[in-house]
Amino acid sequence: MTDHPLEDPRSTQALIALALEGGEEDDRAWEAIRVLQERGTREVLDAAARLLVAPEDTARARGADILGQLGVEMDLFHEERLGLLLDLARRERVPGVLASTVSALGFLEDERAVPGLVALKGHPSGPVRCAVAQAMPATALTEAVAALVDLSADEDRDVRNWATFQLGSVCEADTPLLREALLRRVTETDLEIQGEALLGLAQRKAPQTLAPLLGALAARTVNVLAVEAALELQDARVYPALLSLRDREGEADRHFRGVLDGAIRAYETSGAI
Repeated sequence: MTDHPLEDPRSTQALIALALEGGEEDDRAWEAIRVLQERGTREVLDAAARLLVAPEDTARARGADILGQLGVEMDLFHEERLGLLLDLARRERVPGVLASTVSALGFLEDERAVPGLVALKGHPSGPVRCAVAQAMPATALTEAVAALVDLSADEDRDVRNWATFQLGSVCEADTPLLREALLRRVTETDLEIQGEALLGLAQRKAPQTLAPLLGALAARTVNVLAVEAALELQDARVYPALLSLRDREGEADRHFRGVLDGAIRAYETSGAI
């Protein structure tokens, strides 16, 4: 088999058949989907569109998977894909298929998808709500931010984590509502969610970041995101906490140590201390 999708000898229908085999994580199915996405022809678009109206759940989900990244970086047939996926999102009732559809919409990064995504923020399925959090476009304001704020307080840990990450590090907005939502997450016992909230606040130079950040850096277990937040904040009062963390007994992995050393050097060379 050749490495170039346009030179792949398999027909579109043969690749579709492979895509429908196996489970959700089947490697051969995903390899076929990637070839179809990179091929990105009208024939592939039409074949994926037919899958969206198939009676089988797997077929509809695979159709959405293909359409989400059709053309990959070339973003081919954008308008048609958006319409097809929004239509499926409105009528689909199977959570797994709906999650695939929402994820596909996220790849389009189109603000016109926001109302459809917001309508699903309260879906009873955690994976669907998680997909909604992941799919919100970075440039979307107001309605999308409000939805992410709600999702950042979701009962499902993965939903909270993704929504907090989106609010903190992906969303381009900076509003009081957004900052308040991130501040509520710095009390999380889950250190990854707490770290995402601290990083988002630090990137916005929010003055409320300092106290919880110092607490996170002094905790028995420190997540690398807290160190990244310290680097972003560039507040001289954080520098001693970084030195104390460096000199603390105990083991740290290479990545953590590298981020910590880099943060300390940044403080020493930036004039922040």
